[in-house]
Amino acid sequence: MIPLKLTIRGLYSYKEEQTIDFEKLTAAGMFGIFGAVGSGKSSILEAILLALYGSTERLSDRGEKNSMVNLQSNQLLISFEFRAGKNNSHHYLARYSVKRNAKNFEEIKPAEHTFYIKEGEEITPVHQNAEAIIGMKKEHFKQTVIIPQGKFREFIDLTPGPRAEMMKELFGLERFDLSAKTGSLLKTAKNELIRLETQLEGLGDSSEEVLKEKAQKRKDLLETVKNAEESLEKAYIKLQSLEAIKKKHTQLLDFKSQWAQLQTRETEIEDKKKELKAFIQANSHLRPIWNQIKDWKMELEKATTGLVNCNRFKETYSEDIHKLEDQERELRKKAEKRPLREAKIRDLKMVLEIQVIKKRLIEAQNKVASLQPRINEDLEKQKMLEKQLSILDHELDNSRSQATSTQLAKLTGDIKDWNTFTENKSNLEHALDQIKSEIEIIKGREEKITATVPDKFNDLEGWASWENNNLKTIATAKEKLIENKALQAHVKNLKEGEPCPLCGSVHHPIPLSTDQTEKQVAAYNQQLNDSQQTLEKIQQLSRQLYDQNLQRTNQSKLCTDKEHDLKTLNLQFSKLKTSLVDEGVNNLEDLKLKLNNLTDQIQKEESLRKTAKEHRMQLENLRTQIENGQQQLRAEEQKTIEQKSTLKAKEEEVNDPNFSNGYMESSTETIRQTINSVQKDIEDTANLLDGKQKVLKEKRNDAATNLANLENFKKDKEEAGLKLEGLTKEYGELKIKLGQTDQVLLEKLFSSNLDEEKFDREIRDYEKECSIVKSHLAALEAEEGISNFDQTHFDSLKEDCDTKKTELESVKKGKINLDRDISDLQEKLETKKGLMKVLDAMENRASNLKELEQLFKGSGFVKYVSSIYLKELCNTANKRFTQLTKNSLRLEIDANNTFWVVDYLNEGKKRLLKTLSGGQTFQASLCLALALAEKVKSLNQADQSFFFLDEGFGALDKKSLRIVFETLKALRHENRIVGIISHVEELQQEIEVFANIVLDPEKGSQVLYSFQ
Repeated sequence: MIPLKLTIRGLYSYKEEQTIDFEKLTAAGMFGIFGAVGSGKSSILEAILLALYGSTERLSDRGEKNSMVNLQSNQLLISFEFRAGKNNSHHYLARYSVKRNAKNFEEIKPAEHTFYIKEGEEITPVHQNAEAIIGMKKEHFKQTVIIPQGKFREFIDLTPGPRAEMMKELFGLERFDLSAKTGSLLKTAKNELIRLETQLEGLGDSSEEVLKEKAQKRKDLLETVKNAEESLEKAYIKLQSLEAIKKKHTQLLDFKSQWAQLQTRETEIEDKKKELKAFIQANSHLRPIWNQIKDWKMELEKATTGLVNCNRFKETYSEDIHKLEDQERELRKKAEKRPLREAKIRDLKMVLEIQVIKKRLIEAQNKVASLQPRINEDLEKQKMLEKQLSILDHELDNSRSQATSTQLAKLTGDIKDWNTFTENKSNLEHALDQIKSEIEIIKGREEKITATVPDKFNDLEGWASWENNNLKTIATAKEKLIENKALQAHVKNLKEGEPCPLCGSVHHPIPLSTDQTEKQVAAYNQQLNDSQQTLEKIQQLSRQLYDQNLQRTNQSKLCTDKEHDLKTLNLQFSKLKTSLVDEGVNNLEDLKLKLNNLTDQIQKEESLRKTAKEHRMQLENLRTQIENGQQQLRAEEQKTIEQKSTLKAKEEEVNDPNFSNGYMESSTETIRQTINSVQKDIEDTANLLDGKQKVLKEKRNDAATNLANLENFKKDKEEAGLKLEGLTKEYGELKIKLGQTDQVLLEKLFSSNLDEEKFDREIRDYEKECSIVKSHLAALEAEEGISNFDQTHFDSLKEDCDTKKTELESVKKGKINLDRDISDLQEKLETKKGLMKVLDAMENRASNLKELEQLFKGSGFVKYVSSIYLKELCNTANKRFTQLTKNSLRLEIDANNTFWVVDYLNEGKKRLLKTLSGGQTFQASLCLALALAEKVKSLNQADQSFFFLDEGFGALDKKSLRIVFETLKALRHENRIVGIISHVEELQQEIEVFANIVLDPEKGSQVLYSFQ
C-alpha cells in the first residue's frame, strides 16, 4: 500500500479541512511529520485507520466515537487516496464520514464508509473492504505498514499461539492444513471400497460357459434367417413383375379418360380460332388507317379553332399597347426630378445629426457642472479620515500588551490536557471495572465446560484419547467383517467333496452366514457414528475451552495494560499540576481565569487593529474615488470641446439652409417619416417605370407572335383537309377487300381487350395434348397383358409375401434378443475384470491415506510451517539488529515460537526478549517490523512498499538514534518509503522533507510543508 493524499476535516483538533500530500512527501523516500505535543501528529495515522478499517486506536468502536469529532464541527470527513493490489497498480479512494445529530449535539449518526477505484478521471464504487483490497487485517496492518503510538512492540508481546495464527493469516499457511482433506479422502476411499464390493456382488454368475452356449444358439438362428430371406426374395420378384403390369393398366385407363374429356372441347376451340382470325385482321390492317383518320380530324379542328382566336386577339393587342405607351411617358417625366429630391433628403439627414450633437453637448455641460461639487466634498472627507486614523494609531501604540498567541496556545493546550486527563482517567477506571467483571464471567464459562467431562477422565484430552482408541478398535473389527463379507461371495460355489479355492479343504462344515455378517456391519457402523459424534463434541468443547482461555489471557493482559495506562496517566496529570502551580495556578478555574484575562487583552488589541484597518481601507477607497472623479471631469470637459467643433462642421455641410431651418425644431420621428416617404416615392416611381417598360415590350412581342400563328393555322387547315380526304378513301377500299364492311363490329374489335397470345397458346396446347394422349393410347393397347390385367391373382401373391415377411421378422427379433444377451454377458465379464483391478488399487490407496491421516492429525503441520516462517523472519531481522547493537545481541526463536536474545557480551547466553532495555526493545521491534513488512511486500509482489512509524525515538540516546536513523535512511536503497512521526529535534534536523503540524487556537491543526 502506497499513500497518495489524505484530507481531514473535523477529526480531534482538525477543525478546518487539511490535506497531506503524500506524493510530494514520499518522493524523497524518507519523510517526517513533526510538531509539538498535542498538535495532531498521531491523528494522521488514526485518520488513515479510520478511512481504511472504520476504527481507531484511541477510542473503542462503540460508545466513544463521538469524542473524536471536533467540538466545534458538525461533521467528520476523511478522504484517503492510495495505491494497492499487485505491484500497487490500482488507485483507490477510501471515504469515511460521520455527522452529528442536528437535535442532539452529543449524538453521532452511523458512519458512511465507502471505497472507490479511480481509472483516470472516472471513479467507480467497489464492494470490497480494506482487508480484501490491501490483503491484511487491521491488527496485522498496524504491525507491518502503519505502527501507531503505543503499538510498536505489540508483535513481540504476542503469545506464541496468536503469533503463529498471525503468520498463518498473513502468509496463507492454512494451505498446509491437510488433516481435513486427508480424512475426507480416506472416507471417500472407504465408501468406494464398499461400492466396488457391492457392484461385484451384483454381477451374479457371469461365466465363459454360458457365453459359449448362447453363441451356438445364435449360429443356428442365423441359418434359419438365411432360408427365410431366400424364400421371401423369390416371392418379391414375382410380385414386382405384376406390379409393373398393374401400373401400365392404370395408365391406360387414365389416358382413355383424358381423351374423352378432350373430345368435349373440340367445338369451343374451333370458335376461338375464328374469333382470333377476325381480331388479327381488324387490328393489324384496318386499325392503323382508322387511327390516322381520327388524328387528322383532330388536327383540322385544332387549326380552325386557332384561326378564329388569332383574329380576335389581333385587335385586343393593338388597344393594350396604346394604353401602356401613354402610362410609360408620364412615369418618365416624374423620374427625371429624382436628383433634386435626393438633395433634400441629404439635408434632412444632416438635421438629424445636428440634433444628436446638440443633445450630447448639453449632457456633457451638465456633467461638468455636477462633478466639481462632489469632488470638493470627497476632499473634505479625506482630511477628516486622515485625522481619525492618526488618533487610532496613537491609541494602539499606547495599548500594546505583552500577550502573544504562543501564550494563548499554551494555556488552551493546558486546559485541553487537563480535561483530557480527567476524562481519560474516568474512562480507564470504568474500563478496568468492565474487564475484571468480564474475567470472572470467562472463569465461570471455563468451569461449566470442564464440568461436562465424565468422572472417569481427568480432562478433555484424556477423554478424546480414549474415544480415538475406541474408534480404531471398532474400525478394525469392521474391516475384518468386510473381509469376511468378500469371502461370502464364494460360499455358494462350495460343494462337499470339492476343494476350497482358498484353503484347499474338501469338507465345509460351517460356511459363513451372509445375514449375520450384514447385521454386525450395521451395528459397527452405528458404533462408529456414535463414537465420531462424541469426538466431534469433545473437539467442540476443546475449541470453546481454548477460546475462553485465550479470552481470559487477553483480558488479563488488557487489564494489566489499562492499570499501567492509569498509572502513567496519573503521573502525567501530576506533572501538569506541578508545572501550573509554579505559574500561580492551583486548579482548573484559575487556569480558565488566566486564559480569559489574556484573551480579553488580545481581543482589545485586535479590536483597535480592526478599526484602524477599516479606516485605512475607507481612506484608500476615498482616494481612489477622488482620483476617478477628477479623471471623469477632465473627460467630460474634453467631450464638450469636441461636440462644439463637430456641430460647426455639420452646419457648414447643409446645401439649403432655409429648407433645413424649417425642420430644425421638428421631432426626430417627423423628420424620419418625411425622409422615408420621399425615398419610398422615388423608389416606387423607378419600379413602376421599369415594370411598365417590361410589360410594353412583352405586349409587343405577343402581338407579333399572334400574327405569325394566324398564318400557320391557315396552312395547317388546308393540309389537314387534303390528308383526311385521301385516308377515308383508302379505308373504304380495304374494308371491302377484307370482307369487314360492318363498321360497328370493327370498332368493337378495335376496342376489344382480347389476349391474342393467350388464345393462340390455348389452341396450340389443346392440339398438342390431343396428339400426346392419342400416341400413348396406341402404345399401351399394343402391349400384351395390359388390357386383360387380373387383380385377384395380384392380391393373392401379395398376401403370400406379407406372411413370409412376418415370419422373417419374428426370427430376426429372436436373433436380436440373443445378440443383446451375449453383449450384456460380455460386458459383465469385462466389468468384473475391471472392478477386481480397481478394487486392488483402492485397497492400497485406503491403506496409504490411513497412514497420512495419522501424520496430519490436528494442526501440527501448520504450526511446524509457521515456526519455519518465524525463524526466517528472525534471520531477516538479525541483519539489522546485530548492526544496531554492534554485534552484541542476536534474536532467536525456540520450538515454542518464543523470542530469545543471545547476549554475546555474556558468553553468548540466552535470555528472554522482555529483559531488554527500552531502547534495545525499540531496536528489536523496529528490526522485526521491517522484516515482517519486507515479507509482506514480497508476498504482494510489489516493487515498492511503505512503512510509517509513530513510536519510541525518545527512548534512544543520541548515538543509538544516529544508528537507527542511518538504518532507516538505508531503506531508500531497498525501494522502501519510510515515514516518521516524532517531536525529537535531532530527527527534525536530519530529515529534509517533512510536514510540520501547528495547532492554531482559532483554526485548529494546520499542515505546513518544508518545501513551501
